[in-house]
Amino acid sequence: MKNLIHSVICVLFAILIFGFVQTAFAQDATKVDSTHYKVEFENDQVRVIRISYGPGEKSVMHEHAAGMLVFLTDVTGKFTFPDGTTEEITGNAGQASWAPAAKHLWENTSDKAIEAILIEIKVKPAMKN
Repeated sequence: MKNLIHSVICVLFAILIFGFVQTAFAQDATKVDSTHYKVEFENDQVRVIRISYGPGEKSVMHEHAAGMLVFLTDVTGKFTFPDGTTEEITGNAGQASWAPAAKHLWENTSDKAIEAILIEIKVKPAMKN
């Protein structure tokens, strides 16, 4: 009986640790950088995030689900990825594009504030007959 209890405790401990590890690696931008990322709307299919950066501001490493990105202002900046590589990004106000799921750090490299809307896709909507 002691071995069974010990085994159950070990399994529960492993599940608990796994949960903490998953949470640590899931760096939701709205949670780790609420200064720049704010949820404007959310339901079971989408999450709409307002992204705002002042001139020269930089975020922390975070993640986004895949979705549509719409620039509300002209944007000039740089992504830094976990492996240290970087990618320069520019966009014009009104431009919309697909943004794949990614983990990165964003930096506004311009001298102007930038703003965008990210519409993250949560699930594929069911078809109605």
